[in-house]
Amino acid sequence: MKLTSRRYLLPFILVTSLFFLWGFARSILDVANQHFRDEMNISITQSSWIQVITFLAYFISAVPAGLYISRFGYRRGVVTGLLLFALGAFLFIPGQDMGSFYAYVGCLFIIGIGLAFLETSANPYVTELGDPATATSRLNLAQSFNGLGSMLAPALVGGYLFTGGHITMPYVAMGIVVVLVAIIFSRVQLPEVTVATENATAAQVETAEASNRLTRYFYLGLAALLAYEVAEISINSYFVIFLTGEQFADKIQASNLLSLALGIFMVGRFIGAWLMQRIRPARVLLYCALGSVICMLAVLFGGKIATYALVLNFACESIMFPTIFSLSLAGLAGKAKKRASSLLMMTPVGGCAFLFMGMIADSGLLVLPFIIPLVGYLIVVLFAAKAK
Repeated sequence: MKLTSRRYLLPFILVTSLFFLWGFARSILDVANQHFRDEMNISITQSSWIQVITFLAYFISAVPAGLYISRFGYRRGVVTGLLLFALGAFLFIPGQDMGSFYAYVGCLFIIGIGLAFLETSANPYVTELGDPATATSRLNLAQSFNGLGSMLAPALVGGYLFTGGHITMPYVAMGIVVVLVAIIFSRVQLPEVTVATENATAAQVETAEASNRLTRYFYLGLAALLAYEVAEISINSYFVIFLTGEQFADKIQASNLLSLALGIFMVGRFIGAWLMQRIRPARVLLYCALGSVICMLAVLFGGKIATYALVLNFACESIMFPTIFSLSLAGLAGKAKKRASSLLMMTPVGGCAFLFMGMIADSGLLVLPFIIPLVGYLIVVLFAAKAK
């Protein structure tokens, strides 16, 4: 079964490139935590504000982004997101002159708004570029390139920062690339869901909204996606801090190991996209969520096994975001689907949970914070068991 048709191939390729960009941007934060701690002599709790403010921006702007996209279409939503991303990146230049940690945090807030526009546009759009039966597999494939960006950022940026580089340079470079991509998207016509299509599906949407079962199901999916974001972002953000704090690796080794883990994450999504053409996505999600629960329990035992369990967890969690996202939208169409997508794109606010991991870690118990992602994966298990 084809993932997409020839008609949608170019839009699919272009939109998939966006997944790489925001994967790279979000993964920089995972090494920036340690960089800011080194350069500004701040605690884990204080450094966690770079995650908190970035993902708080998702929560604040996801619904406005959805309304904007419903009014002006996916292409303008993408271009707006890219321009906001570039603005935040270029503001790192005056932020450097100010020399304040909170100036950088302000720049990251603007970038977070831009990323919210991009993800609110791209995730549901990819599910519409082909047969609905392959939507979950198609989104997993697109999200694999998010994994590629995530894999490259810790090694490239971490290696640069931990050998004396400054945080401003990677962001300025990204700003230039993002402006070029925005120019390309501003000149390309992307097929939209037309008003006629939305009117044709209005009866389906009304039926779906009137169904208590579907409403409960969607909100369970929303809770599962939030729980996943809490777990995934917290682990990524804590990875380098944990390994260096336990003296399992130095900063560069930990950055490289994070890149390796994210490489496994990327490969897991490619494999997941293939598997879901043969096995029900909900079943794959259930097995992977159970695997993540086992990995977190192993981490909590401490010792060297924690490193292996952490890396293995990246394979288990790799398919979770696109699979939960797509399954949660089952039965929705047209404007209802866009509204639901906006709610789902508020879930990266779960990254704010890293603040609590930092507070626990600052008490001296470096393993105990992994209880937070353990609870998150248990909620994903619950959704997977009920998923369609």
